[in-house]
Amino acid sequence: MKKITFFIALFFSFQAVQSQVIMSLIFGDKLNSPNIEFGLEGGANFSTISNLDSDYKTDFNLGFYFDFNLKNPSWIFNTGVIVKSTMGAKGIAVYSLNDEKLDAVFAEGSIKRNINYFNVPLMIKYKFDNNIYIKAGTQLGLLSTANDIFHQNYYGDDVEYKNNIRDKIHVVDAGLAFGLGYRLKTGNGLNLGLQYYYGLVPLLKGDDSPNQFNRSLYVTVGLPIGKAKAAKRAAEKKKKADGISE
Repeated sequence: MKKITFFIALFFSFQAVQSQVIMSLIFGDKLNSPNIEFGLEGGANFSTISNLDSDYKTDFNLGFYFDFNLKNPSWIFNTGVIVKSTMGAKGIAVYSLNDEKLDAVFAEGSIKRNINYFNVPLMIKYKFDNNIYIKAGTQLGLLSTANDIFHQNYYGDDVEYKNNIRDKIHVVDAGLAFGLGYRLKTGNGLNLGLQYYYGLVPLLKGDDSPNQFNRSLYVTVGLPIGKAKAAKRAAEKKKKADGISE
């Protein structure tokens, strides 16, 4: 049953990713210009929750980005949406589910906390002449889902229970973001990057809740979409304009 659930979740995740890729391929060149770069960005992220006895949790992220060139070509405004971005932690101690049977099953187990956001980074990027860049700014998150996954090996079988905790989590998350990366010189240039998110909004609701905050390290690859086609269109347009002026 666990394997079936995994493949169903994987299928729908793949469908969402596939839809985003198709839309980007269709409209990517329309979103690019000499001063704007649009592309897909994704990779792995390693998240945890501060002030909570837990371990880092590994997941993947996927979204799209925009780079807006400022007046100085070395300075860039970077934004976009990380559509798939799961934060949280694993190895959390179990708590009571107010059900004697469930509490008995998971008494010796552990919890993985999955908190899904739509994240929007707002950052200033500085690109050096050697194609290395650094960036810093803020990141805003809108809560999508939040679940505690109880896990236990019960008499040789892996048993899981999903506890919806969305009503206990603040809907809006925000914090600081820092990053660095390298722009490959071949083709239209892949962006290879690292980015760290330092949450500043308490995770849990309630005045008596512990001060816990999201932390996440992103390892990403950014792929410009439609840039070559947009550049070709701009060159043809300029050529026609020059021909008319002559």
